[in-house]
Amino acid sequence: MSKSRPAVVRPEEAIAGPTTPGMELRHHFDPAGRWVGWTGWIRNDAGDVSGWHHHAANETYVYVIRGSVTIEFGPGGAERVEARAGDFFLVPSQTIHRETTGPDADLDAFVLRVGGEPEQVNVDGPEGVGR
Repeated sequence: MSKSRPAVVRPEEAIAGPTTPGMELRHHFDPAGRWVGWTGWIRNDAGDVSGWHHHAANETYVYVIRGSVTIEFGPGGAERVEARAGDFFLVPSQTIHRETTGPDADLDAFVLRVGGEPEQVNVDGPEGVGR
């Protein structure tokens, strides 16, 4: 019989972390003890900008609860998508990107990252970004 069981992740609970300011995480492991992902809440101040990074072999799924976030990616970081409250977005594995919280409101979002370690790799930026 499996030791795994359903789990509820509530925004008001203190969760292990943060590894990044504004994040509260709950790590998940397979029956052999290998890390397979995490769930967590993002709470960023208006105007916050992350560094360029990717999530290795991990797929990242985000539901925006409050505020907005712009995800920059692609050659030279020239492509972008914006997600607002009520939107759901996916950042595919290996996608070099950075996030910018909208200027008018703090960001609250729920994140599910699935894959394996490492969960994040910091980089200088996508090819063609001025350094």
